[in-house]
Amino acid sequence: QACTYPCQCPSQPLQCPAGTSQVLDACGCCKVCARQLGELCSLQKPCDHHKGLYCDFSKIHRGSGICLAHEGATCDLLGKIYHNGESFQPTCKLQCICMDGAIGCIPLCSDDLRLPSPECPNPRRVKFRNKCCEEWICEEGGEENRFETAMAVFREDPARKPELNNLQENCLVQTTEWSACSKSCGMGISARVTNDNPQCRLEKETRLCMVRPCDFPVEKTKKGKKCVRTPKPRQSLHFEFSGCTSTHSYRPKFCGSCTDGRCCTPYVTSTVEVEFRCPEGDFFQRKMMFIKMCSCHYDCPRDNDIFLATYHRRMIGDHV
Repeated sequence: QACTYPCQCPSQPLQCPAGTSQVLDACGCCKVCARQLGELCSLQKPCDHHKGLYCDFSKIHRGSGICLAHEGATCDLLGKIYHNGESFQPTCKLQCICMDGAIGCIPLCSDDLRLPSPECPNPRRVKFRNKCCEEWICEEGGEENRFETAMAVFREDPARKPELNNLQENCLVQTTEWSACSKSCGMGISARVTNDNPQCRLEKETRLCMVRPCDFPVEKTKKGKKCVRTPKPRQSLHFEFSGCTSTHSYRPKFCGSCTDGRCCTPYVTSTVEVEFRCPEGDFFQRKMMFIKMCSCHYDCPRDNDIFLATYHRRMIGDHV
């Protein structure tokens, strides 16, 4: 179909399946749900280029094609082979994709946590029949102990008891330290659990983190020292995340390296909102870790520690 300007896009927000990108149509007007591997495509219905897919018009005629993947390694999961660019669900709780030999997955169930609160003193997750994801239910206790369980996370106020519509004022904020960055170089994820929100609910919070770029030049250690702790890049740089680039440039500190077998990891950090711009023109913001001080130690993560869950070192002192 020919493009018409000015652009006329649907007023309803676009709803795409989990793991499916929203991309611009050939007119550069409207966002559409990207076509996946093996699906029919056209100029108005483009393939998901984030997954290395392209529309091959040689297979089908009349302006239509089929989404194929560029050459890439296959993936092996529990003995089953998946092609490059192929999406699959190994369980009802995960949506995964094979990208050149690596498997990436997103959870289809929320992993939120919940503290007792006055309106829900005994929260419990329950598995329902014919439903994949567990759901929260609130068990009703006796009226006399309704507040007793909830008061474990609420401040004592001798003047009055917490009112149901005044949760945040009486919430006793509890926040864990940030976890270690999921990658030793390049962009990774760090997480913590906090109830610092209007509902006083214990929730998982994530931020981007970069201990050091993977191509960061190794500086020479000073005479008498065996570690370079917090080197800075000579020039400001733009962060890249999921094909999008930060709108501002930064000169962040990175953790250096040691010559005596020790690891150098973030110790004191701050969290800053960073704005990213995508090739399609979208903007979004993500919290990101900025290093203030690094620590050199022998408590080093092992290979694939994010999968084996053997590395428990934490960062302290989040100064915003």
